Amino acid sequence: MILLAAGVINRILGFIPRIALPRIIGAEGVGIYQLGYPFFIVLVTLITGGIPLAVAKLVSEAETENKPHNSGFVLRVSLMLTVGLGFLLMAVSLWFAPLVTRNILTDSRVYYTFISMSPMLVIVAVSSVYRGYFQGKQNMIPSASSSIIETLARIVFTLWFSYLLLPKGIAFAAAGAMLGVMVGEFFGLLALLWQFRTDQRRSPVEKPSRHIVASRGLLSRLMGITVPVTGGKLVGSFSYLFESIITAQSLAIAGIVTSVATAQYGALQGMIIPVLLLPGALTSSLAVSLVPSLSEAAARKDRLTIHKRLNQTIRLALVTGAPFSVIMYVLAEPLCQLLYNNTEISGMLRMLAPFALFLYVQAPLQATLQALDRPGRALFNTLIGALIKLFLIWYLSSQPEYGIYGAIIAIIINSIIVTFLHGHSVSRLLAYRFKLLDMLKLGCAMVIMAAVTMYAFRYLPFDHISWVQFFAALLIGVAVFLITVFYSKLVSPRDMKRMPVIGKWFGSAEPKNPAA
Repeated sequence: MILLAAGVINRILGFIPRIALPRIIGAEGVGIYQLGYPFFIVLVTLITGGIPLAVAKLVSEAETENKPHNSGFVLRVSLMLTVGLGFLLMAVSLWFAPLVTRNILTDSRVYYTFISMSPMLVIVAVSSVYRGYFQGKQNMIPSASSSIIETLARIVFTLWFSYLLLPKGIAFAAAGAMLGVMVGEFFGLLALLWQFRTDQRRSPVEKPSRHIVASRGLLSRLMGITVPVTGGKLVGSFSYLFESIITAQSLAIAGIVTSVATAQYGALQGMIIPVLLLPGALTSSLAVSLVPSLSEAAARKDRLTIHKRLNQTIRLALVTGAPFSVIMYVLAEPLCQLLYNNTEISGMLRMLAPFALFLYVQAPLQATLQALDRPGRALFNTLIGALIKLFLIWYLSSQPEYGIYGAIIAIIINSIIVTFLHGHSVSRLLAYRFKLLDMLKLGCAMVIMAAVTMYAFRYLPFDHISWVQFFAALLIGVAVFLITVFYSKLVSPRDMKRMPVIGKWFGSAEPKNPAA
């Protein structure tokens, strides 16, 4: 819940620069700002892809086994690895910046933005290790607070620096925006370091000198977890890079004008996908907190607790994601009008919305495989889905009758295939069975909510004020969904007892079974 609160705040705050930055540097400036991002994501993934997960898992196991010296060893080794790799890739990035921006990105103006983002690699490297360390101790407050501080600083300095450098030209204004992002990352790191120093004064991290023999095995385990997870995330990073290239080329083959194709892909990736992934603030929070929880249960060989934790997580991801999916489908047009003053893109959102639930469940399932030492399986599933998606984008988007909707179909099929592969892997590994009755109840609740929301939006007497009509229909639909969910016992009062703050309204939170 702590990570969820931070994630929701960050998602909401994240829309501020999305709206304000184009007003300062224009669409062309935003294009320059975004052009180098796929390469930056690949470099960041190389440095930090699997480190937070590996650190969280090994620190959690060390704390469970009461071996704080192992926690200290994992922290020190992880910092040396990531900082060294960060400086190396920063140097490579600066050295090859002219070549990349001139020959690969085809727009030399990206050079200044590319240079501005390179030092950020070291900052992100250090931050990722400390976030994993705190998550392994199941202390989510440092990660949550630092991410909020980072977001606030990024908003202020991104808009400020881009405004200050705008008189020098669009290229410098875009570079200023990237410098603002780097400053935000730096403030987030400072918050983590302050929290670590505070915690160390209370209970210092034990030096591993007397336990070096026992700690040597941790290095191989650290790399054993990090390498496959990094490989899995690299699949996603390269997939994103190739996806943008293949989509643009396929739309050109279909006869769509380059400027129109760029606008369509920009609307899909920059406007529709962020709205679709808004509930991802919860699923990513669940995935992060699930890793140490399942790791502890696995260390105790407590399969019952693993099943309960997994069942709770999947049910929570579905129940909280379902209302978003319904709203994005039924109210797609007014939602796009309210957010972007553009209803032409609502068809994309409506097409993707029913399949968003697959994306919301995918993150906890992948985290389960990683927590149970099966990152290679998660990597294989992700790779299969990525290859199928890229092929479908090339095949469908190059046909005039599909166009950009070919890419949308490919994204939908990818989300279904990867989620089912993850689910099958988890089911075989744990002899876990998904509760089909709960899925049926959820489907009925979604249909009822959709019908009520659509009726309310059409017939409520606020149609002369569109945003009032939208929010009134939304609130009525969500209320009906919650009533249906409680009535069908998808969510029980016992579940609510575990919730922070509001749990006290439902009585004592002490479960009868400690493992629950």
